[in-house]
Amino acid sequence: MTIFLTLAILLVASAVFVIMQRKPVYSVVGLLFHFAFLAMMYLTLNAEFLAVIQIVVYTGAILILFVFVIALLSSGVRPFEPGRNRMPKAAIPAVIITLAALGVVLYGVRNAMISVPANAVGSGSLPGPVGAANVFGSVADFGRALFTTNLLPFEITAFILMVAVIGVVALAGDETPYVPTRARAANVERQMREAILRAGEE
Repeated sequence: MTIFLTLAILLVASAVFVIMQRKPVYSVVGLLFHFAFLAMMYLTLNAEFLAVIQIVVYTGAILILFVFVIALLSSGVRPFEPGRNRMPKAAIPAVIITLAALGVVLYGVRNAMISVPANAVGSGSLPGPVGAANVFGSVADFGRALFTTNLLPFEITAFILMVAVIGVVALAGDETPYVPTRARAANVERQMREAILRAGEE
């Protein structure tokens, strides 16, 4: 329980850090820590597969995509002009909603801990809502769910993603001038390096 509460506090603190930063590079760093803490929380719930997917997909793919977008948008673009600060008006409703959500979560956790049998608390693993006991979030549980009951939605999702990739390649292929691969990669790397340095100096 102590580990869960510590990770919950770190998750909330890292999320607040992400939305309170003015520089997007610092927000990405805060988001990296948020994803890492979330993966640790999955591990405490015996969901190893979810923890690995959290690191591989979100930290290894989506977070890198954010870095690319920030670097490319910061290259040769004028910084945003400061506008009117709307935070004071939104602060009170945001605090009320956050406290209400936190109260609901704590109430649910308290009821869940009360309803858990005494022998299950000492065993270190709680029964999960999906699959058999002690396999919630595991590779076997997800594999069984994907390739038995959810096989058709899984295949449809894969087909839609494949069509999207083919469409992007078809739309962008003819309009992009031919540049040798090494030269193009070196040019993109140089632009990203300059953009990151420029974002750090601001």
